[in-house]
Amino acid sequence: MNRRDLLGLICGAAAVAPFAAMGEPALPVIGYLSSRSAEAETPNRTPFLEGLEQAGFVVARNVAIEYRYAEGRLDRLPALAAELIELPAVLLVAFGVTEAAAAKKATATIPIVFALGFDPVQLGLVASFNRPGGNATGVHMFQAQTISKRLELLREILPRPGLIAYLLPGRRTSAAPVELHQVETSAQAVGQPILVLQGHDEGEIDEAFATMAERQVSGVLCGASTYFQVIADKLVALAARYRIPASYEWREFVVAGGLMTYSASRREAMRLTGDYAGRILKGAAPAVLPVIQSTRFELVINMKTAKALGLTVPPALLARADEIIE
Repeated sequence: MNRRDLLGLICGAAAVAPFAAMGEPALPVIGYLSSRSAEAETPNRTPFLEGLEQAGFVVARNVAIEYRYAEGRLDRLPALAAELIELPAVLLVAFGVTEAAAAKKATATIPIVFALGFDPVQLGLVASFNRPGGNATGVHMFQAQTISKRLELLREILPRPGLIAYLLPGRRTSAAPVELHQVETSAQAVGQPILVLQGHDEGEIDEAFATMAERQVSGVLCGASTYFQVIADKLVALAARYRIPASYEWREFVVAGGLMTYSASRREAMRLTGDYAGRILKGAAPAVLPVIQSTRFELVINMKTAKALGLTVPPALLARADEIIE
């Protein structure tokens, strides 16, 4: 090939490339930020995709999603949020207080859709529920209030309440003090002694359960923690090993063998989050999309675990259960 032919080939390729790119425009990218593992995120990811599809968006057809998982390490979230912004993502999804805070700190312009159990106004994520006013909106699940109900229900299932442990996640978030206050206030109101223990890592959690056995606690409340979700199997196994009735944050712990939970419906919250993401992709502004207040809750009891612990579940409690796992 002579020099003239080579130059012609190069120029021709350069001229065709832009038209090829124009023929297949890049799909808009949603940046999905999670402090959980990919496996622990499944109960959230699936209904989110369902809500997104109901809004008219299907992955690989007219939208793309980039996932970033912190694997329980909250300190990684700022860097992961920055990665998603650099892609660039046209929208960020954050399920959880720490995720939403990291996304909000990373950008004041890219839209953010959150789903969380604590008041987004108090956390500074939005100006108000009816008119968020910034680049973030989403779903509020009232999860902070469920810890008091979980204490009440755990006392109801125990033959003698005695001392109840509260396992507080050692990786403190802005939501942790809110939940601790709820536990202490609710316990004081009914004269329930509480033993507060921390679980920063697996070693601390082993020590915490050994302390529970030594102090002969009647039951344990596991606090709200994405790290606990990552190590759910370990928490359930320790509770079984020491024969301690336990109440957990979400339904998935009970499916894995835990005794019980009372929680907001994550499926409903994430389906609504997917719908909001779709609305924003169609042009809606987060500033004027009201924060949805999801009020659907679910009581789930694992009867196989109850029997293994020698517990007789009161008929009145079974009648109120939304799901009974045999």
